[in-house]
Amino acid sequence: MKRTAVAGFVAGNWVNSGGVTSDLVDKFTGEVIAEVAVTERAQVHEAVEALAASQDGMVLPPRQRAEILHRAAGIVQLRRTQLIAAVQADTGFALSDATKEVDRTAETLTLCAEEAKRLVGHMVPISGAPNAAGRVSYTRCEPYGLVCALTPFNSPLNTVAHKVGPAIAAGNSVLLKPASLTPLSAHAFVQVLLDAGLPPEKIGLVYGPGGQLGKWLAEEPGIGYYAFTGSTQVGRELHRAVGMRRTQLDMGSLSSTFVCHDADLEFAADAIVAGALRKSGQVCTSVQRVYVHETVEAELIRLVSAGMGREVPGDPGNPATTVGPLIAVSEADRVEEWIQEAVRLGGQLVHGGMRRGSVVEPTLLVDVPDDARIVASELFGPAVVLQSYASLDRAIAHANATPFGLAAGIFTNSLDASFRAIEALDVGNLYVNQTSSSRADLMPFGGHKQSGFGGAEGPAYAIRDMSREKTVTLTMP
Repeated sequence: MKRTAVAGFVAGNWVNSGGVTSDLVDKFTGEVIAEVAVTERAQVHEAVEALAASQDGMVLPPRQRAEILHRAAGIVQLRRTQLIAAVQADTGFALSDATKEVDRTAETLTLCAEEAKRLVGHMVPISGAPNAAGRVSYTRCEPYGLVCALTPFNSPLNTVAHKVGPAIAAGNSVLLKPASLTPLSAHAFVQVLLDAGLPPEKIGLVYGPGGQLGKWLAEEPGIGYYAFTGSTQVGRELHRAVGMRRTQLDMGSLSSTFVCHDADLEFAADAIVAGALRKSGQVCTSVQRVYVHETVEAELIRLVSAGMGREVPGDPGNPATTVGPLIAVSEADRVEEWIQEAVRLGGQLVHGGMRRGSVVEPTLLVDVPDDARIVASELFGPAVVLQSYASLDRAIAHANATPFGLAAGIFTNSLDASFRAIEALDVGNLYVNQTSSSRADLMPFGGHKQSGFGGAEGPAYAIRDMSREKTVTLTMP
């Protein structure tokens, strides 16, 4: 296979590094498919300086922002086949997952375009203040200037769109630092924006190891806002490093889904399988822990196991494949070890558990003790741990007893159970009669506790957060 050369975008130009490159490998075969130019320290500084300078006297008007983003959404649809191929090359996703990633990206950009025209301040009721005769007060929304977007491998287009799109809609320039494992999608996304008419001085793209580039980017005073998705540990480090500058942090998770005795079990089982295996389980809201009422446990086990048996793990180049490889062989090794540990500690392996290279079979475990890592920590792999309960309140308490609080789901036909979950679950997103992995792109999305900090994703909400309000008061002489 011919190797692709991937360049960064700095100060309005596609640029290579000073000769330092990293290899991008096919996630299934291990073959090197691209050479990526690693951005140097001086290039990072040059990119920041140019992007910050572009804001001086040149904030794009809202109508122009909307038109650019609308055109970008259209270009994504026109280049759908090429973008799906880029996502698959980057991630090893099955065709169905890569297709959904691209389609959601077009939807997210459309939402950003629509919301760009709705960003307004508000009137301040200053007439209610003493001695306010002849005074008028209002707020206006202004961009922070330069937004730095740091994005993960598991959503190499749509999460990028969720950070870059709102930043542009709010009038900011943007510097994108994608995951080092997924450069092709980021390169293609930036090209889409340029072809849609975004001025080259408004966008930048840098590549390299997250630890090194993250440090350099945090040191740049010209960046006014950091939008980050990744681990809680790295999110904390970034927050400490940037000090009082604005951050949006979407961090770790350990999501739970509940199945009550009165639930539609077939519907719940199908949703659990889909939510657990999407992107091979490499999703922050992935269905990992399922709490099921003891009276329907056996039936749910049967249905989920049967559903997993219908999935096809393997080569993402095969259109029939539904569960592709993990992002690296080392990650597949880790997932396999966590599964084996759960069995050693007394858990029962009901389905799957095998690894072939970077592909892990869809896996179902029951009776796993709480001290197993697959119960206590975020897995990022295609496995579900099913735990029975007699008391919903106790099950909710168990789910809450983690440092995380991103998402949860509950299946029930009871309003009482629904509202008990709504009131008690300490999460940022709760879905009734859906799994924890049921996000819609237009909704606000963010976590509680160590799962999130700062503003929420979701175009309307992120655009507002990526804007600063200025209060203006006019006094009539």
